[in-house]
Amino acid sequence: MITRELKDLAAELTNVIDSVAAAFGSRALPTVDGELDCDPAQPGHLVCWQYGVRLEDSPAALRVLTEAVRPTLEKAGWESYDRSTYREVIARFSRDGADFSVHIARDGRGVAIIGSTRLVTVDPD
Repeated sequence: MITRELKDLAAELTNVIDSVAAAFGSRALPTVDGELDCDPAQPGHLVCWQYGVRLEDSPAALRVLTEAVRPTLEKAGWESYDRSTYREVIARFSRDGADFSVHIARDGRGVAIIGSTRLVTVDPD
């Protein structure tokens, strides 16, 4: 039961994530693309859209993140947060209730990007 508002938010998120993925390489494979029911107490009333991609190989991914992706997104109004662990570099980006994370494996096994739109209330018909 996708609303027009959620459809627009999904298109925007998809475009942002696809453009970020393109900075890391040309072979991004979708991993998730769909609506998510976010309120277990009242199913079907509060939803968001999730979208994610994975790149198996991305030479110089850390450099791309720090020199190209992060500055470009920050100029576009996205706030960035470092959520890195000893296993992966994680950069989280948030704007207007939407957020996504770029995960770069420290062992060089690729890049994953996944995010979700802000929550949208769905009117029961």
